[in-house]
Amino acid sequence: MKKPNPERIDDENPEWTEEDFARARPAHEVLPPSLLKKLGVRGPQKKPTKVTLSLRLSPSVVSAFRETGSGWQTRIDAALADWLKTNSPEELRA
Repeated sequence: MKKPNPERIDDENPEWTEEDFARARPAHEVLPPSLLKKLGVRGPQKKPTKVTLSLRLSPSVVSAFRETGSGWQTRIDAALADWLKTNSPEELRA
């Protein structure tokens, strides 16, 4: 572990110790709901709604969706969900 730079030590805001981390609590447990709403902090997710994975797509597909702006990954998910309405993944195995 690096030694702290003495010129950057802030006595009013010291580096956290293991004990500090052990006492720490999530924001949703300690802040009032009105402040959480203003900060845009979500509470704990009750049940994951999506699966995290690594997916290899062609550069043209990625750039086309990225050009649509924020939320492009959600739009890829929607496009695939729409495709599943009329197609079956089993068809691709042939």
